Amino acid sequence: MAYKNQQEFIAALEKAGELIRITSYVDPHLEIAEITDRISKSGNGGKALLFENTGYAFPVLMNAYGSEKRMCMALGVEKLDDVSREIESLFKMLTRPKESILDKLNMLPKLGQFASWMPKVRSGRGECQEIIQREPDITKLPVITCWPKDGGPFVTLPIIHTKDPNTMIRNVGMYRMQVFGPALTGMHWHKHKVSAKHFAEYKKAGKRMPVAVALGGDPVYAYSATAPLPENVDEYMLAGFLRKKKVELVKCITQPDIEVPADADFIIEGYVEPSDELIWEGPFGDHTGYYSLPDWYPRFHITCITHRKNPVYPATIVGIPPQEDAWLGKATERIFLAPIKMTMVPEIIDMDMPVEGVFHNLVITQIRKDYAGQGQKVMNAMWGAGQMMFNKILVLADEGVRIQDYESLARYVFHNLDVANDVVFSTGPMDVLDHSCSKMGFGGKMFIDGSAKLEEEKDEANHFSGQPAINLVEADFSGFPEISNVNLSLLSKEIPCIIIAVNKDRAGHVRKLHQQVCRSVPGMEGVKMALYVEHTVDPGNLPVALWRFCNNLDPKRDQFLFSMPSRSEKGKNFNCLGLDGTIKTKEFDNFHRDWPNIIVAADETIEAVDNKWGNLGLGPLIPSPSLSFKEQVYGNEAVVQ
Repeated sequence: MAYKNQQEFIAALEKAGELIRITSYVDPHLEIAEITDRISKSGNGGKALLFENTGYAFPVLMNAYGSEKRMCMALGVEKLDDVSREIESLFKMLTRPKESILDKLNMLPKLGQFASWMPKVRSGRGECQEIIQREPDITKLPVITCWPKDGGPFVTLPIIHTKDPNTMIRNVGMYRMQVFGPALTGMHWHKHKVSAKHFAEYKKAGKRMPVAVALGGDPVYAYSATAPLPENVDEYMLAGFLRKKKVELVKCITQPDIEVPADADFIIEGYVEPSDELIWEGPFGDHTGYYSLPDWYPRFHITCITHRKNPVYPATIVGIPPQEDAWLGKATERIFLAPIKMTMVPEIIDMDMPVEGVFHNLVITQIRKDYAGQGQKVMNAMWGAGQMMFNKILVLADEGVRIQDYESLARYVFHNLDVANDVVFSTGPMDVLDHSCSKMGFGGKMFIDGSAKLEEEKDEANHFSGQPAINLVEADFSGFPEISNVNLSLLSKEIPCIIIAVNKDRAGHVRKLHQQVCRSVPGMEGVKMALYVEHTVDPGNLPVALWRFCNNLDPKRDQFLFSMPSRSEKGKNFNCLGLDGTIKTKEFDNFHRDWPNIIVAADETIEAVDNKWGNLGLGPLIPSPSLSFKEQVYGNEAVVQ
């Protein structure tokens, strides 16, 4: 389904009971983000929020994609899997042998459909250009400041248009933009991104790079800008496929080489000058739940701002999960399952990206297993597939379990797992936002093969047949004063994994502690994995503990396998893999990068929102989610090495 514009989408949300209008004044500086954070964590993503009184001329739309229902509404489908099934059907139709003239003629209607999805540049001006500011001032837009340690206000849902200067092929991406002045922002594109490659080509040619940023319009545009498409595939072709109607584009006013959606709410036109000095951009409270640290990025000079009459400014916040971006990620997980299956990993049945893994950290893949070593084949294919190259922990299962049932999945994986042989460590490119890597953008990866093993894959000495150490539930860890808490609850569910909160105070501490625990604590034999988290983390709160653990772990660097002959089973080995998910420092870990802080709202913002909550029309007071994390903040700033 195609929406004519963002206003039609807002009307559809309101009609479906998925939108709340807030008429009381709310400050875009921190307060909008705090309210949105509370609502997005209130259960099932809460509601979309339209802040109509911001102190600016324009209302602000938040949390529009923040639930499965609203994500489906944005894409015009009943279920997210519907898109994947349609893509798979198209792939099969296109690749099926065409043996007769009738087969070929039957293809014509589908080819016509393909043509109908291709974007079209129309003449004249679009609705997005009804109002033109030739002396642009972005500070007149209600650009939100999300978190108290952010470097400033950021445009958080920008649909950024660039072109390759050699081929003139368009790319549409989404990269945050910090506002530095009326006509200046940063352009936060990472070196792996296509727009950064375009910039490198303009730099080689010594040419100014035109850029245009769209805000609003059909909600499918923002999703398509985040989609992990192959290079040189037009994101507006995906948008046309999703909305079943081609995207109409118009040329920019001051940057006519760039075309933008005619129905957008705002267009910010400008350029990046390759000869400019870079600008110090950040910090920014990011989707990992941590602040991404400041760094040098290109300057974006604004030459014109246009907008439609009565536009709505769309924005989002990211931070400690769950947030709205989880549903954008879930859409990608479901939509791109079919292309991965059809082009790279034919044995794949399903995949899942748990919220606690913040997209790249943790991916679960299910395959149809037919031969020994197939898991490693899938591992290599997945880590070589587009943005999957950023994946840190890849867990593999087969047809024996439903991977969305996490408890059953964990039981199944650990039952099949020989931690000495079925866990593979590697290194490779990582997300620039991954703070655990010793070198930015390059770090460790871990593959956990939890599939049922064929005879060729088994090492009999390591196939300990004992049950998980259920008697460990009564174990005494009081001999280890550095251990503040232990979660043993998984053992009673036949999941041989424990989570230990530790107050690390010396070099090599966690590695040595793991050896001591494995040797001396009765009942440890049979435990296959011990996860170590910071002493401020409650290991009994599994979602939070796993979120902190996944973010702080570099698997290649932070792993240690304990192995000794079994005391209870002759001829067998007891193996337990320890993984250190604590904060890394120069003093204790020889870690030389700065370590970012987790994201929490300021006390004064929490108090201000509490005081005005009764006037917002949002029901009973929802306490700030930040209150649960205040004790986990380590000082006011990042840990500087």
